[in-house]
Amino acid sequence: MHPVIKSLTAARVVPVIRTSTVAHAATAVDWLMQAGITTIEITLTIPGAIDLIRTLAANKALLVGAGTVPDAAAAQACLDAGAQFLVTPWTDPAVCAVARQAGAAMLPGAFTPTEVRAALAAGADAVKIFPASSGGPGHLKALCSVFPGVPFCPTGGIDPRNLPEWIAAGAAFVGMGGKLADEALIAAGNKAALQAAARAALGIESI
Repeated sequence: MHPVIKSLTAARVVPVIRTSTVAHAATAVDWLMQAGITTIEITLTIPGAIDLIRTLAANKALLVGAGTVPDAAAAQACLDAGAQFLVTPWTDPAVCAVARQAGAAMLPGAFTPTEVRAALAAGADAVKIFPASSGGPGHLKALCSVFPGVPFCPTGGIDPRNLPEWIAAGAAFVGMGGKLADEALIAAGNKAALQAAARAALGIESI
């Protein structure tokens, strides 16, 4: 298993930061770190995402990855900025090849058994199951039964309350987006609510 995947499994929750501005993304990361989060995925849908990845990667206490990576050129730019793992909602062999060449961890997206097999063939270190909410924990459990030993990261519709169901279904770790890094809370300056969700996701407190 890739060392980064071991770290993600230990973290259990990967916050997926997808905000409309880089300022909101930076605030989300700051607040999440204060709550005990040490792993972050910055999606390339954020304007200025690669510069933010570069800034965050300078903090060696933080494991930083890039999400929604559209192509090989963007993948290389993210790795040059210091990203340690790449995530895509689909499987793009060209992106996977860039990650393999750099020794970075690759988490391509899939949903069906055929897509999971294609992701593994492309060199996946773990497979992102997206959109996870469309199939639910039962779908993940079925995938785990035919792909034993494959680290799965369901993403989409996961929150602190249903997280235990996903772990019980076989998730190695999960991606958690708007239920954790809620842009409405960031815009409102509601640091307490966002951090309460983070602590709940980490199992530090109930929500």
